[in-house]
Amino acid sequence: MISADAIRGYVDLMILSLLRHGSSYAYELAQRISSISGDDYSIKQTTLYSAVKRLESSGLVSSTPGLSPSGKARTYYLMTDDGLAHLNAKVAEWRETKAVVDRFIDSDTGDAPS
Repeated sequence: MISADAIRGYVDLMILSLLRHGSSYAYELAQRISSISGDDYSIKQTTLYSAVKRLESSGLVSSTPGLSPSGKARTYYLMTDDGLAHLNAKVAEWRETKAVVDRFIDSDTGDAPS
């Protein structure tokens, strides 16, 4: 299982990635995160709620009241246009970061490639 510390900076990226496919409520987001991660990572509800509230206060996500399929009141979260732009920038940053870290992990000598 991946530790919360190792993935902390990427929770917003995971949430925005899910919301680019449509609106969702917090419990559903948590279930989808566990499912997609293959149960290698399970997000705590407090972490999830803090993240969606932070994303909402930053204007990257909006919320609207709604009902679940069973009729229970839910708050649905939807990514804004600013959220999509932010997601695209963060995905590009992630790919660049991963490429740099992979160079260190995959290096046999610790020297820069020639």
